[in-house]
Amino acid sequence: MDTIRDAVDDPDTLIEAGRQKIDWARDHMPILATIEEEFTAEQPLEGLQIAMAMHVEAKTAGLVEVLAAGGATVAITGCNPLSTHDDVSCALDAHPAISSYARRGVDETAYYEALRAVVQTDPDITVDDGMDLVHLIHTEYPAMIETIIGGAEETTTGVQRLRAMAADGALEYPVFAVNDSPMKHLFDNIHGTGESALAAIAMTTNLALAGKTVVVAGFGYCGRGVARKAAGQNAHVVVTEVEPRRALRAHMEGYTVMPMEAAAAVGDLFITTTGNRDVITTAAFEVMQDGAVLANAGHFDIEIDLDGLEAIATAVTEVREGVTGYTLADGRQINVLAEGRLVNLAAPVALGHPVEVMDQSFGVQALCVRELADAGTRYDPGVHPVPDELDRRVAEIKLDAEGVAFDRLTDEQRTYLDSWSHGT
Repeated sequence: MDTIRDAVDDPDTLIEAGRQKIDWARDHMPILATIEEEFTAEQPLEGLQIAMAMHVEAKTAGLVEVLAAGGATVAITGCNPLSTHDDVSCALDAHPAISSYARRGVDETAYYEALRAVVQTDPDITVDDGMDLVHLIHTEYPAMIETIIGGAEETTTGVQRLRAMAADGALEYPVFAVNDSPMKHLFDNIHGTGESALAAIAMTTNLALAGKTVVVAGFGYCGRGVARKAAGQNAHVVVTEVEPRRALRAHMEGYTVMPMEAAAAVGDLFITTTGNRDVITTAAFEVMQDGAVLANAGHFDIEIDLDGLEAIATAVTEVREGVTGYTLADGRQINVLAEGRLVNLAAPVALGHPVEVMDQSFGVQALCVRELADAGTRYDPGVHPVPDELDRRVAEIKLDAEGVAFDRLTDEQRTYLDSWSHGT
């Protein structure tokens, strides 16, 4: 399969535009800059082939270039058909150690062809956002597994899939659950998803949140971020949740909690963040208000039952770029953003998480790749937490870059915390 430069009409113009985007992002990514200095000097990834399936946009490009600076050869494609920035993809492909197969707006066949092209580079390490690479390797290229050192997974959905795979005894190489590290879920999932999802919705619809009822499906880290940011814009926030402790937490934090079918009747804007399928279904569509807006902030386009919505619609039209209107028999219109895909990356003007947030997450990714390269066979097949010292180091780099000083434990304090003999 051709890389993107061979598939577009004017690659040079795209390269220039993509380079501008990448340079702007990298100017605001001090963590990756620090790691790149170390990687350039030490070459910890020399001779390794890395396969990546990520959202190919400017911030991701920073991570890819840091891995290449460490001596790796990298092949990358998208993890969502609508999240690739073609100019960034071309700029990456122009790098002598990087091949990019990612293009925006591809159909399912082309999407998987690109994944296969990346896998066929015979990777030593995989870096995933959604676990599509790991799944493809295990189902179509099992002979490769013997030589794969390990992988890293970026997102909640991917980690869920990996744990299900491990529980079935089917995961045959080690993968770091980067999503579950404190530097990822405390900042990326809460602040990143909250800010970027609402920004994409605002730019796509040009509608205000103040005074509206915003229904947030799911109260995990991403849902909490969306709820917090929506409340900060003076929306009335309703939370739907299937896990009782999360539902209680939402209630105790001041949000209204109710089942989806009840929330459907009062909501103006619905945002799904669960990572599960069929969160908003026909039963909800039937009672929604005219003009209701639906957006998905989960990884896959399965949270809103679009097939069910289309089945009860009398007309489906593009009412605004990035907005599909479904007209029902009684004249009500339900509006779906970004085809039900990840709104903060798939909407027409979406830019994804803020640069500073992704600097933190990608710093963890880079150090996890280095850890795999250094570890050899030390990690058994399965899902592994990110080593705490790696996660802490990313936080320390960030604090130093921000000029923030913080306290450290004394030897006596450390001894006390590690002891069981001190009583009252």
